[in-house]
Amino acid sequence: MQMRHACFAFLVGVAIFTLSHAARADEKLTMKAVVAHEYGAPDVLKFEEVPRPEPREDEALVSGKYAKAFGTHLPLIPGYDIAGVVEKTGANVTKLKVGDAVYGYPTFGGGWAQYVTVKEWEVATKPKSLNFVEAAAVPMGALTAWQALVDVAKLHPGQTILIHGGSGGVGSFAVQIAKARGARVIATASTANQDLLKQLGADVVVDYTKTRFEDVAKDVDAVLDPVGKETLARSYAVVKKGGMVMCLVALPDRAELQKRGIHGAAISAHPDAADLTEIAHLIDAGKVKPTVTQVLPLSEAIAAQQQAATHHTRGKVVLRIAEQPKG
Repeated sequence: MQMRHACFAFLVGVAIFTLSHAARADEKLTMKAVVAHEYGAPDVLKFEEVPRPEPREDEALVSGKYAKAFGTHLPLIPGYDIAGVVEKTGANVTKLKVGDAVYGYPTFGGGWAQYVTVKEWEVATKPKSLNFVEAAAVPMGALTAWQALVDVAKLHPGQTILIHGGSGGVGSFAVQIAKARGARVIATASTANQDLLKQLGADVVVDYTKTRFEDVAKDVDAVLDPVGKETLARSYAVVKKGGMVMCLVALPDRAELQKRGIHGAAISAHPDAADLTEIAHLIDAGKVKPTVTQVLPLSEAIAAQQQAATHHTRGKVVLRIAEQPKG
């Protein structure tokens, strides 16, 4: 499952595509997509022509997207973040209409393609203040941060949270969402990303290559950890009694939690149109913004995947599947 690990919560892309001709009734429509026929390193990905999906009665067809790799059935099309335009809707779809600009998180992927089918609860109206490239960088990272801080930790004004990897795909949203909820934020990152942490609004920034976070963060109400291993093991000691340790890549140690009288949770995001709508409101209010570091064409998905696999991406890498619509 190397591919799944390498892509998780790091890659997004965008595709905006419209049909340029009417198809004959007997014509099988196709599309360009990145396909994995086996699990493995990024070079197992292939850029191919594949059948275009047709929406079921409870689905909408969206043109334009991007994503990460994650799945169990081969062949699979990676892609768990998308931004695009609704091209067609099923008979039972009531909240979406053709022409709607949306962004979201398709449960079973498919985003690294010119078209993807989605359920209504997997997407929401695209933030009006963002273009499609920027919107493509939001869904999974922001949902992960939102669901951890709001749903699990129930972070509220006056509390303090330690966010590891504050410049990453999840951490950069977590810093901003925590600040929007009135919390004090201590965030860690490498030397090169200290300036970004400050721009995001972190109250205290820690260069983990020079300073042990334990020397700065003490008696915090919550920790959000996308790193695991030693970072997770060292985090329990900085949480006050009754506080919370949340990890994206491991299950917190039950013995440590019980010994210190704190709570723990393994965090994974799930699609939620209501959460996406709340996130869009924060974005349009100027309280949250995505960090896009690079935009690559869909055909360069392997390079994007290799960058994600380093786990040192600043913000998000976006795959452009088509040009943005005008007007």
